[in-house]
Amino acid sequence: MTDTVKNLTVKLNTPFTGIKKDGTGWDVTITLDGKTATVKAKVVIDATETGDVAAKAGETYVYGFEAKKQTNEALAPDNESTQLQDLSWIAILKDFGAAADKTIARPDGYDAAAYTCLKGKNIKKMLDDGRLPNDKYMIKWAECGNQFLVAPDNLKPENREAFYAKARLHTLGLIYYLQTELGYKNLGLGEGFTTPDHLPYLPYLREAGRATKGLVRMMLDDVYKPYNRESKLYRTAIAVGDASPGQHYTDANAPKVIYPPFPAYGVPLGAIVLKDLDNLLVTEKAMSVTHLVNASTMYPSVQMAIGQGAGATAAYCAFFKTTTQNLNVRIIQGELLDFKAWIMPFADVKPTDPYFRAIQQIGASGLLKGVQKADGNTARLLFQPDSLVATAEIKPTLEEIYTRGFLWFNKEKPGPVFTVGNLLSFISETTLTDPHTLEIAMQKAWKDQYKFSSAFDMKRPVTRREFAILANRFFNPFARSVDIAGRMVN
Repeated sequence: MTDTVKNLTVKLNTPFTGIKKDGTGWDVTITLDGKTATVKAKVVIDATETGDVAAKAGETYVYGFEAKKQTNEALAPDNESTQLQDLSWIAILKDFGAAADKTIARPDGYDAAAYTCLKGKNIKKMLDDGRLPNDKYMIKWAECGNQFLVAPDNLKPENREAFYAKARLHTLGLIYYLQTELGYKNLGLGEGFTTPDHLPYLPYLREAGRATKGLVRMMLDDVYKPYNRESKLYRTAIAVGDASPGQHYTDANAPKVIYPPFPAYGVPLGAIVLKDLDNLLVTEKAMSVTHLVNASTMYPSVQMAIGQGAGATAAYCAFFKTTTQNLNVRIIQGELLDFKAWIMPFADVKPTDPYFRAIQQIGASGLLKGVQKADGNTARLLFQPDSLVATAEIKPTLEEIYTRGFLWFNKEKPGPVFTVGNLLSFISETTLTDPHTLEIAMQKAWKDQYKFSSAFDMKRPVTRREFAILANRFFNPFARSVDIAGRMVN
């Protein structure tokens, strides 16, 4: 994949060894072909699982659960805890046929008692749940499967290798138990990984240290109540997520959280930017989020989207020769939208919609807000394009953005539901266009240019889709700058 990208140099097998500040950039030392080499970088993105680069640069981390008094999150426990979610050393097994015997050597320290809870389970169904193409299965089992208890000390660089070796042996023990006790000797480790034991190179790590000095800290209320907070972090989103929070613990005493249906959300720019370390961005488990939020943002599907946002942020700094203390949220979001990224997780407006970008921008301005709709354990965020526009919803933001907004509302006094005529009147007010001229032009463009399905009627209530498209076209609230907390900048 990377060989198709111009001006991108990929160096494999180059362990990171150190980082130090060099003006506004960084000197990063690596081991290349057995020798120490230095990479001079304008911007560094720490995409390690454990935040090693930012830690070497001086960032500090918090581990486990914050207490309710620390975050004001209603679902947080009363007391803080360093309890981390278990890791899993995943295995990929292949079915070599009924007559095959792919039994591995008995792993060091193997104890069959560690896996006895699997007896009586529907192993065939568990395998089918992880079925992959070409007769392969992903083994990522809970309880006495290949989840493995992890503590903050285990993840320290000086302890990690020995701890990871134990976690690998635990997974090998599961495979051995599956083959020798449960009769699946036909399932064996393939050649997909070049490691000596044919397990993946890294574990599936769900949680590590989280940055304590991000520009913002994303909390659970930013997911459940994004529009009702003093900060408006949803306006600064550089990625979206909708993964249900994981709670993977073999420790029976670990705090259990009963999440209400979990909504789709935006990931704020400030959660990847560090206050005191210019031009160093954090991703993965090191982001500035709370434990309860990390339970969702840690999923690879969310991190892939965050990676695009982090890349756009780094490119902004390099292109404009500036630092992460001078980020322009709207320019970064605009670049992401240019490449079809989502900044608002509206489930009912797809990227194939010709006005996808307009609706994304209006959503990010806060002018029209998404509606959360529960669906089992999750909640979709809907734009509801065919619904009508409530005057009470748009009035606060229009008055916040436009100095003439207050005067217009006092003069026009629109009813509870905004009409097409109200919208054209506001456009006329903000663009200083003659009202009659605007009406004639809009009547001609209504179906031909904008492809609206409804008839043009000044007295008819305007739909959210129509409002978003025309608002984005004529008075473009997305053009109004916001700070890293999502507040409008004059």
